Amino acid sequence: MTYFNNAWNKFDFFVVSASIGDVFLEAFDFSGSGGFLSVAPKVARVMRVLRVTRILRLAGKAKSLQAILQTITFSIPALANVFFLLMLIYFMLSVLANFTFYQITSGDVIDPDYKNFKDFYSSFVLLFALSTGEDWNKVMFDCSRTKADGCVEGINCGSKAFSLIFFMMLVLVCSYVMLNLFILVII
Repeated sequence: MTYFNNAWNKFDFFVVSASIGDVFLEAFDFSGSGGFLSVAPKVARVMRVLRVTRILRLAGKAKSLQAILQTITFSIPALANVFFLLMLIYFMLSVLANFTFYQITSGDVIDPDYKNFKDFYSSFVLLFALSTGEDWNKVMFDCSRTKADGCVEGINCGSKAFSLIFFMMLVLVCSYVMLNLFILVII
């Protein structure tokens, strides 16, 4: 019975038991709507994810892992500074995009409900998604339609020159410069 003397082993036993209970509750939930049993699978999944924390036990034994954790600990304040700088850039670009592209409500990617520049929140979320590389070129072309391209005023007309400069600068600054700055701070 020395197995249950270790706290990690007790935690593992609890997680495995909760997982088996989760499977049992999920298999025999005949109510259809879930009822109070619909909470159990979520809790069990969280407990299974927490099981990964056993790796922290290795931090006390491996010198190289301790060095990596110490490096990460020392770089957290610098990473916070880079993060706040990135948020400041997102803020400025969101205000500029909201001011410039608010009238564009339709396009290949831009829609009137979620992906648009109508208000600051929508602009911020859309620019964050674009900086990850998600359809930034399609949004750029949505915002660069002019009268010569057959756009409808107030729906999908923008500025070709400003749109190209704005979105290329967004990708350059947010994706490449800031990503490399994060890596530089850690190194």
